[in-house]
Amino acid sequence: MKRLIVAAAVAMSLSGCATIFSGETQPVTFRSEPEAAAITVSNKAGEKIHAGTTPVTLTLKRGAGYFQPEEYRVRVSKDGYKPVELTVTGSVNGWYIGNLLFGGLIGMLLVDPTTGAMFNLAPDAVNATLESDGVKTSRADGSLVIMLVEDVPADTLKLAQRIR
Repeated sequence: MKRLIVAAAVAMSLSGCATIFSGETQPVTFRSEPEAAAITVSNKAGEKIHAGTTPVTLTLKRGAGYFQPEEYRVRVSKDGYKPVELTVTGSVNGWYIGNLLFGGLIGMLLVDPTTGAMFNLAPDAVNATLESDGVKTSRADGSLVIMLVEDVPADTLKLAQRIR
């Protein structure tokens, strides 16, 4: 029994609390109102991580490098609505502080900062409410838009040509 306790203490001191309890990645759920909006998620480096439609749950990396939290830029859009841009950012995970309590200096300075587990992403559930862009449209098959002339934006109307 004494050996088991010593083995557990050694294992804890050679690993990171946050890595053990939280892991390198975190699921984040993205929803929108209305549903089926286009969504793109890019990381801090500007790399596109995901492109699809809402709702979706993605497994995202918590860290972007040694002692660097990841940050994700999220763009949600849908025809007839103003696009919304949001940010998901990393902040220090409570389990990272556990390294102080359990004597995990290696976990605190090497393991958790390297794996990114020392961070939590927030928010972990993103709900984007899209606002109508005010343009009244009717789509029969997704390619034809029928509008009243008074509903066409002035800058677009300038480009219009009369068909005879």
